[in-house]
Amino acid sequence: MIVITEFMDEAAVREGLSGRDVVYDPMLVDRPDELAGHLAHARALIVRNRTQVRPALLDLAPHLHVVGRLGVGLDNIDMEACKARGIAVCPAMGANDDSVAEYVIGTAMLLLRGAYRANADLVAGTWPRNRLTGREISGKVLGLIGFGSIARATAQRAVALGMTVVAYDPFLTADSPVWTQSWGKVTPLSLDDLLAGSDVVSLHVPLTADTRRMIDAAAISRMRNDAILINAARGDVVDEAATVAALKSGTLGGAALDVFETEPLSAEAGAAFADVPNLVLTPHIAGVTVESNDRVSWLTVRNVLDHLEREQA
Repeated sequence: MIVITEFMDEAAVREGLSGRDVVYDPMLVDRPDELAGHLAHARALIVRNRTQVRPALLDLAPHLHVVGRLGVGLDNIDMEACKARGIAVCPAMGANDDSVAEYVIGTAMLLLRGAYRANADLVAGTWPRNRLTGREISGKVLGLIGFGSIARATAQRAVALGMTVVAYDPFLTADSPVWTQSWGKVTPLSLDDLLAGSDVVSLHVPLTADTRRMIDAAAISRMRNDAILINAARGDVVDEAATVAALKSGTLGGAALDVFETEPLSAEAGAAFADVPNLVLTPHIAGVTVESNDRVSWLTVRNVLDHLEREQA
């Protein structure tokens, strides 16, 4: 049995898993008792980011051989527990790079220009041209924290728009060929120098002990007062309260948060973001488009079936 607990492209389920014993329910993650019943017979489990693949869940799945991840982040999956049980984990590497890259660039343009939320003013008969004079993206400095495949896809688009791109990645040395392969137009910097000199700062790191709240009040204080902060990585990488305080005080120019410390964001938690200026909130959707959902779903289907077939060989 293949159990799918969250949404994926239905054609990939219907056609890619045709002839297989499949349980597909995009809301199964929210019904743990029902999920537990299916896990007792599961050989494969397909999840996004909400299903917590921890020892308690794995103990309910004695026949599980493989976990397919509809995405690339693995912080909801206990990799050591899976390894100890001989369970393979297959993320959909590279399949949503373009979607996240476009989200970062599009959101940066939205926040820099500042002209796209004037409907109410115009409908009311006002003409706020002076107030809505924003900034161009061309000539600005984009600072990428982490320089994996999504950050590189973002850098490619930024360079095409005339941005200067700098990046910080502690796992890449200054003489790494990655930098020269990036069109010779991405400069490695220290984190402090990147924060101090960037017009737009975008996060592209996994959630680890080292990255948890790496963008806190102290880090934000090192950024320019008109800088834009974009987090489409993991919620806990950014101190949400510090970001809100900086936006309200005018010591940060704008922010876009696609991920949050607790997801889904409850009404109570969401109240902290009410009436905050120059803030864009989206529901962990940066990597999800029609096209990327298709790519991620089909890649996950192939990963899972390849592993199950190897197991049977």
